[in-house]
Amino acid sequence: QVQLGESGGGLVQAGSSLRLTCANSGRIYSSHFLGWFRQAPGKEREFVAGLRMSGNRYYADSVKGRFTISGDSDRSAFYLQMNSLKYEDTAVYYCAIARRGYSRSSKDFDVWGQGTQVTVSS
Repeated sequence: QVQLGESGGGLVQAGSSLRLTCANSGRIYSSHFLGWFRQAPGKEREFVAGLRMSGNRYYADSVKGRFTISGDSDRSAFYLQMNSLKYEDTAVYYCAIARRGYSRSSKDFDVWGQGTQVTVSS
């Protein structure tokens, strides 16, 4: 049973950096896909970045060039490095696993962490 937990959120100024961590306590298989999502107040949850266990990475256009997704080789933790943060990056950030593989839709993700708040002041 995969269990995920996010950490690393906080309050930062625009232009700053944060690194989010998604700790995993279960078995993640090669076919699984790890995604980072975010949800701002009054908005739908949106895809931010994703990682195939083979190493392929995917990003939303809004974060491309600023955010980097990565993971430990033993799949015990995954990371979202966020640079040049903007006010509009303010949201609760979640990591999640899609057992059936690549997707950008939150509906396809089976296991979710509890989320971590990122607040960027302008």
